[in-house]
Amino acid sequence: MTGSPASLVTRWWRPALVVALAALAVIWRLVRADLGAPPNLELVTAATFAATILLRSRWAFVVPLAVTVVSDVVLGNTAIALFTWSAWLVVGLGSLLARNTTGWRRVGAGAAFGVAGSLWFFAWTNFGVWLQGRGVWYPAGVDGLVASYVAGLPFLRTMLLGNLVLVPLVAAGTLLVDRLEASHGMVAARPA
Repeated sequence: MTGSPASLVTRWWRPALVVALAALAVIWRLVRADLGAPPNLELVTAATFAATILLRSRWAFVVPLAVTVVSDVVLGNTAIALFTWSAWLVVGLGSLLARNTTGWRRVGAGAAFGVAGSLWFFAWTNFGVWLQGRGVWYPAGVDGLVASYVAGLPFLRTMLLGNLVLVPLVAAGTLLVDRLEASHGMVAARPA
């Protein structure tokens, strides 16, 4: 075995933290309703941001997709899976823009990411609901699309408010991780 004890710690504990956050996001999606939490109060965006910062790897973009696929298999949420899964994939790819942020700029990037991710998810998935339900749930024209977006506003509000709190909080937590590593002489992994 090679490397100092400090470098060995950095090899496993960041990915372990990401796995724990992803698992928490899956569990939250499964029990949220039973706990009385409002729909679309989610941890996926925060876990995605944390994964991107902690792993510093372009492969962190798969975290939201993995969380969603695993929890949807259990939940049986397949009606608009193409739209929800692709929305989370784009959120994951978007998180890569913040991968190299440092200091308090990271918290601001987290807030911006939370807002952008919420708006994108809302726009894309409500479009999907309208597209798949044209003539059934909503009229086929623009008025039906608008009705779909209006009906989704309460879900957007919850997701947006949750992400405005949770993602910057997670971003601040990653600053603490960086500070702890620096104080113990550990060097963070380079981005892949």
